[in-house]
Amino acid sequence: MTSVVRPDQRVRPSEAVPSPAAPPWAARPPAPAPSRRPATALVAALLGFTVITVDVSAVNIALPGIRADLHGGMTGLQWVVDAYTLMFAALMISAGALADRAGARRAYAWGTALFALASLACALAPGIGWLIAARVAQGAAAAVVMPASLALIRQAYDDPRRRARAIALWTVGGSVAMAAGPVLGGVLSETVGWRAVFLLNLPVGALVLLLLARVAPSPRRPSPLDIPGQLTAVLALAGLAYAVIEGGHAGWTHPAVLAAVAVTVAAGFAFHAAEKRHRAPMVPLPLLRRREVGVSLAVGFAVNAGFYGVVFLLGLYCQELLGMSGITTGLMFVPLAVLITSTNLVSPRLAERVGRRPVIVTGQLILAVAMFALLPLAADTPLWLVLLLLAPTGIGGALAVPALTALLLDAVPGHRAGTASGLLNSLRQTGGALSVALFGALIGGGDGGSGFAVPGMRQGLVVVGVTLLVTAALSRWLLPRTETAKPPARRRTASPGAGTGPR
Repeated sequence: MTSVVRPDQRVRPSEAVPSPAAPPWAARPPAPAPSRRPATALVAALLGFTVITVDVSAVNIALPGIRADLHGGMTGLQWVVDAYTLMFAALMISAGALADRAGARRAYAWGTALFALASLACALAPGIGWLIAARVAQGAAAAVVMPASLALIRQAYDDPRRRARAIALWTVGGSVAMAAGPVLGGVLSETVGWRAVFLLNLPVGALVLLLLARVAPSPRRPSPLDIPGQLTAVLALAGLAYAVIEGGHAGWTHPAVLAAVAVTVAAGFAFHAAEKRHRAPMVPLPLLRRREVGVSLAVGFAVNAGFYGVVFLLGLYCQELLGMSGITTGLMFVPLAVLITSTNLVSPRLAERVGRRPVIVTGQLILAVAMFALLPLAADTPLWLVLLLLAPTGIGGALAVPALTALLLDAVPGHRAGTASGLLNSLRQTGGALSVALFGALIGGGDGGSGFAVPGMRQGLVVVGVTLLVTAALSRWLLPRTETAKPPARRRTASPGAGTGPR
């Protein structure tokens, strides 16, 4: 379910050159020279992207072991997941500018080294607070690794067709990592211990750094950083997550929760003011006024809220309520990952036949049905039924996201494609983080509770399901009707590999 900027994204002639009034930073830099070792660059990029994806899903399965060892309650487990995701979401938008300033290879090496060091800190954590702090560092590093890895591929391949194939491999790697993550998390936490989940990142990080030494240096170009916007965005997201997580345990009128809400609102206004005044804002506000952009961001938020909320929920449900082992729980997610990968491949072709809007709406409706289908889950639900009810979760999101990404990128000027893609990915990660916060608050069984509250699970599923129904309605009413005619038969073989992978 990873979305990326398409390498064959066309730029209209009016967008090819910035207007004379455009600031210097908006000018297009000269195309970088291709790497002398494109395959090496691709393997390095794929490994880094894979390891940050594996880390998310593997840690979800290791949560019960973390709680047993570090004696953290449900609140601590929520922060173990959300500390990573929130930093990833908040920093992703401006991480691309950092990669431009430092050069893709250098930024990728920095991000990989920091991710490995943070992983070591996670593995050595003596308490839940230490682990959460290390997860913050991991999330910050992952935010640098993701856009820099894609920039490394763009630099390595100058031919559009070869680049399309390379990016398809990059995106499929994310789906494979999603399948491998729960299995690795279950096997390692059951056999060696949850700390091995983080130690696994060290040899991979070392291999990536060795490969980067054989990749040509990346060009650097001036790219302004929006520090005020970045700081206020982090503060707003952290305040909102704190309010949701702590509100479910301490009560929604607790002074600390009310203070967090106040910080969120104040930081939101400060962010808006900073973006209006900054010469090169990381989120150009006029971009958000476009109907397609606003709806796409809302849909991305809701889709990830449903998907990652269910992954977090079922990882705990299977181990704590059904008494399954970590290995069995991890294996349960493999069919889900297979469905995601196969649906990602089908979605672009389906959108070509029936149009993007119907595909986006249908994907959300399937995911909403998945939320309501999970409502009957209880302590005596057989495993085969859990697997059956879980299937629409993988199909719905994987169907909607590729078409959603393509629609968003076609709705913005070519030189804003990177910003739009980063913004969409940021909102998707935020949706996942807040969904984890919501589900954790509802199933925790009270302040410091360690049980699994089934009524709370059902309340969360209803909230997310209704949200998806609302965004599906917005998509139906507000998105343009983009019917795409079938291409002539003689053109169907052009650009092999392009447009077939998840975006």
